[in-house]
Amino acid sequence: MKIKVLVIDDSALIRSLLTEIINSQKDMEVVGAAPDPLIARDMIKQLNPDVLTLDVEMPKMDGLDFLERLMRLRPMPVVMVSTLTERGSEITMRALELGATDFVTKPKMSITEGMREYTEEITDKIRVASKARVQTLSRQPVAQNNTPAPLRNPLISSEKLLIIGASTGGTEAIKAFLLQMPSDCPGIVITQHMPAGFTKSFANRLDSLCKISVKEAQGGERILPGHAYIAPGDKHLLLARSGANYVTQLSDEPPVNRHKPSVDVLFDSAAALAGKNAVGVILTGMGKDGAAGMAKMKQAGAYNFAQNEESCVVYGMPREAVAHGGVHEVAHLQELPKLVLNYLTANSARALRV
Repeated sequence: MKIKVLVIDDSALIRSLLTEIINSQKDMEVVGAAPDPLIARDMIKQLNPDVLTLDVEMPKMDGLDFLERLMRLRPMPVVMVSTLTERGSEITMRALELGATDFVTKPKMSITEGMREYTEEITDKIRVASKARVQTLSRQPVAQNNTPAPLRNPLISSEKLLIIGASTGGTEAIKAFLLQMPSDCPGIVITQHMPAGFTKSFANRLDSLCKISVKEAQGGERILPGHAYIAPGDKHLLLARSGANYVTQLSDEPPVNRHKPSVDVLFDSAAALAGKNAVGVILTGMGKDGAAGMAKMKQAGAYNFAQNEESCVVYGMPREAVAHGGVHEVAHLQELPKLVLNYLTANSARALRV
């Protein structure tokens, strides 16, 4: 059975190019193309597609308004087709909050050639979306009064590090995790598969919501308690040491596991430098990036958690990490923050007694 795709875009050129790209694949086909959400609404009922590609800015109804209504009335996998601008990246972050599975960016110049160069990325994301578990978690309002309790233990905050990796569905999973982190939690280092130009908006959005400070890593920063550092979309993020301190380091080395930033690159550095002071967390995502690195972290003495299948948008990376033997505990996303904090508290108490 081929994956049935409905293309929604007000540009006739983009509709034509996406149709050409999708129909060039043996396992998928475009069953319809709509110039606006109002026409798309009727086509969804008639054609019952498996995946939508949805432009952000369109006439008659904004892409976000349409997405919000769709996810409320008929949740289904949606891949956003976004413009790489500051406003476009902020809108894309909002689309992911509303339940879009993933996004691809339109090229700024030479649209025809640029879109064809994106063939592999576009079709890979449609394949992943077709298998995604479309959830309602991201559309629940954030409880503003649910303030995380402080750890009140300087030893935990200064000695430990949280190392997080995620891919498809990860923006919302990371948000759910970080919202439960108290202001004195250990420093957090994050690799989320995301293209350049979007990670800054992602970090800024989290910073506005969370008790902790969140920023896009610049390289060379001391990793501080109560702070999270997110890999920029075109660089690998690693741990490094500067005297007694952990610092961030950026690398322009080639992609690893087809990803840049790569979770394995971050996890490998944590295994080499942090050892038993690291706590690893692997969240929703397609593929195997992070699995080998998490196994190295475990061998080096780290304690590792994985998101369970039920709460993942795509249960790929956590499953591979478990299969590689690198995971100590598997849990629902809603339970993971509490389990991590409980582990840190108990582990620190043991260290203090010794």
